[in-house]
Amino acid sequence: MAKHNELGKKGEEIAVEYLQKNGYEILETNWVYQKAEIDIIAQKETILAIVEVKTRTSGDFGLPQDFVKGKKIQNLVKAVDQYMNVNDLDLEVRFDILGIIINNQETAIEHLEDAFYYF
Repeated sequence: MAKHNELGKKGEEIAVEYLQKNGYEILETNWVYQKAEIDIIAQKETILAIVEVKTRTSGDFGLPQDFVKGKKIQNLVKAVDQYMNVNDLDLEVRFDILGIIINNQETAIEHLEDAFYYF
């Protein structure tokens, strides 16, 4: 596995642990629809959190969350619409970004709730 893939996988593991500690139930990880992949689908009370995880080794070239662009957002919206239909869910949907910086055994996590709106 390429080093950047290992970093991403480690970031997603950290994100799942973080969300569970903060009261989220993890429903799915790496859920795929067409060309879109949702890193984490989690639920807390009546909110379905669609979580994009971005992991970096430093913030030198920008914060991890700065790398979620328009096309990614469009794909996430399509995927979550499909997920909601397939699972017949009627929940409030929120798009979050978990920015993670892993550097010298230190980990910094920034959880952006309602990171973007889809309409």
